[in-house]
Amino acid sequence: MTDPHAPAVETNGLVKIYGDNRAVDGVDMTVPKGAVYGVLGPNGAGKTTTVKMLATLLRPDGGTAHVFGHDVRTEAAAVRRRVAMTGQYASLDEDLTGLENLTLLGRLTGYHKRDARARGEQLLTAFGLEEAADRQVKKYSGGMRRRADIAASLLNVPDLLFLDEPTTGLDPRSRNQVWEIIRTIVATGTTVLLTTQYLEEADQLANRIAVIDHGKVIAEGTPGELKSSVGAGAVHVRLRDTGQREEARRLLAASLGADVELDADPVALTARISTTADDRAAAERASAALGELARAGVVVDDFSLGRPSLDEVFLALTGEKPAPDATAGDAGGPDAQDTTKATAGVAAVTEGTRA
Repeated sequence: MTDPHAPAVETNGLVKIYGDNRAVDGVDMTVPKGAVYGVLGPNGAGKTTTVKMLATLLRPDGGTAHVFGHDVRTEAAAVRRRVAMTGQYASLDEDLTGLENLTLLGRLTGYHKRDARARGEQLLTAFGLEEAADRQVKKYSGGMRRRADIAASLLNVPDLLFLDEPTTGLDPRSRNQVWEIIRTIVATGTTVLLTTQYLEEADQLANRIAVIDHGKVIAEGTPGELKSSVGAGAVHVRLRDTGQREEARRLLAASLGADVELDADPVALTARISTTADDRAAAERASAALGELARAGVVVDDFSLGRPSLDEVFLALTGEKPAPDATAGDAGGPDAQDTTKATAGVAAVTEGTRA
């Protein structure tokens, strides 16, 4: 009998090896119930391999992993009854229509034919895809495919939904639509484990984040905790005259005792200063630097001191810049009003229909 108080996911020293490559190298992770837990890392970090082990699609080579108290090795069937997964790429048959896909998958998950079709229609309506129900999936836009793919994961509403980079390749509007759907799913009681390369996505959705690199969890906490852990504030300066930028960099470096970066914007500069020990002292140093610029006749249009962004945390932890936000893809799909309608529909079809 499993512990009713067990977390949604708990791993200890989880390992997966491919030849000489330790794709997952001792991952320790605890995912609380009823929230979004983000797993953030660059390509090849081990995110997808970790999720596949938790979803019982891969067998671990070492360590332990439990989902709602069930061992992924010895109780795989019990784990599968409580989880669903949406991978990086749509799992739908492109030659079938949206409704045909969901009806087929419904039959495979145990629905009778008539019930499978009814459930497919219900989900397509909930996700704002009812008008595309009889259209082949290959004619869907990128955003429509992702919504249809998530809908397929909810044929039987899971206690835990694995979303592996669900917005890769989507345009900003489609990405925002998927975010709203994820928030709605969580609000109805499902726990979501989200893997992503996109810093904004993790910041927007995740209650807690594990940063994974080279198969290891190198940091874990709330977005705020991760930002504080870097121990630096960002001083942003925007000048009136680009010709004064070199002088401004020299003065800022001397006043702040920090390296100053020249931004892509020809009138902008950024410096990172330590804030761990004393936030007030950091603010005083920033104010003094602004005074030095004024005394030297350097005209400043904008000056700010803020906490580091999640991008800066990622760079500090992994030594790599994060992936750029997705901007490619067809912007097809519902407008903001239809998105509101769709999220309300998702809430309706997930309430009280858990597997």
